[in-house]
Amino acid sequence: MSNDADRIRTTHVGSLPRPTDLLDLMRARAEGACAEETKIDNRVRTAVGEIVAQQREHGIDLVSDGEMGKLGFFSYIAERLSGVEKRPDARNPGSFKAEVKAFPEYYEQYFASAMIGSTVVPMIPLACTGPLHYQGQDALRRDLDNLAAALAGAEPQTAFVPSIAPSGVGVNEYYPSEEEYFFAVAEAMSSEYRAIIDAGFLLQIDDPGLTEFYSFAELSETERRKRGQMYVEAINHGLRDIPEDKVRFHTCYGINEGPRIHDAPLGDVIDLVLAVNARYYSFEAANPRHEHEYHLWETTKLPDGKVLMPGVITHASNIVEHPLLIAERLIRFATLVGRENVIASADCGYSSQATYRPEVHPTVMWAKFDAMTEGAQLATQQLWGR
Repeated sequence: MSNDADRIRTTHVGSLPRPTDLLDLMRARAEGACAEETKIDNRVRTAVGEIVAQQREHGIDLVSDGEMGKLGFFSYIAERLSGVEKRPDARNPGSFKAEVKAFPEYYEQYFASAMIGSTVVPMIPLACTGPLHYQGQDALRRDLDNLAAALAGAEPQTAFVPSIAPSGVGVNEYYPSEEEYFFAVAEAMSSEYRAIIDAGFLLQIDDPGLTEFYSFAELSETERRKRGQMYVEAINHGLRDIPEDKVRFHTCYGINEGPRIHDAPLGDVIDLVLAVNARYYSFEAANPRHEHEYHLWETTKLPDGKVLMPGVITHASNIVEHPLLIAERLIRFATLVGRENVIASADCGYSSQATYRPEVHPTVMWAKFDAMTEGAQLATQQLWGR
């Protein structure tokens, strides 16, 4: 997309609810039960066609495959990288620690039912235990072919494909230093990044790790800054030689519906976000913990040629935002950074893990998309005078 936009366009963050029959097939395969690979592959392909058509019907301009074939936005990588293992004991001990400590009863219930309790397979952390190499070419090719077929002749750049950032792969138990580890992940993942671009799609880097460790890790400010810079340098290593205008960058906070009193302000990381070699930047801006942060752009200059994709609908509530409120949110950003530099989006994905019970019900999600489309139209009328 060029920056000569003549209206506010719409998109989202990538993951969308999978059909129940597909979830059943995915569970059977993960559990080693009798599930024919061809049957699963065919159902993924038809599900991608269905979800792309639904996005278009609900007014989404820049669509994804909904991550139909993935068990999760990060867990899928266990099948695509050599040198990683699923390890129940590998979870970062600082992950959500402060938040859980502040609201233990709430999060005991939350993790048991909403975020983890209804996934197709358990969310098991990953650990790097050997040399990292990309081995997911066949699975990636299926994903790209499915999306291309679903577009039915539409321009590939009206679609994006999410791919995990180096920070999302897991903990390091093999490389001598964290820096070597993250750069090794980036080097391995660069194969996936380039393949997505070569197929003609936009690439979205999913990186909740950048804001998560700022929110929950027990590090000094100096240590956080150093680690954040390393994260960004590793991402940019993986993106080398890829044009910025082909790249979207998304960051969020990991927790969906919760008190979230420990979320780091966007201002703490905005310079790191803008240092990623991307053109489009996606971040949470609709939920009540972050909506006020649009004021950040009163003092932070958006670099020339960059585009914001703020969340104007949230993944953390089943309330459908009013189109007038969505329009107001979009106009705030457009007034500060330029109307041509804003795309309407969601805070985060609506099914970041393959789950039977998404926190936002699918019927509500589509109503949110309808509201976002209408809100974008209202904002366009005011910003362009038509």
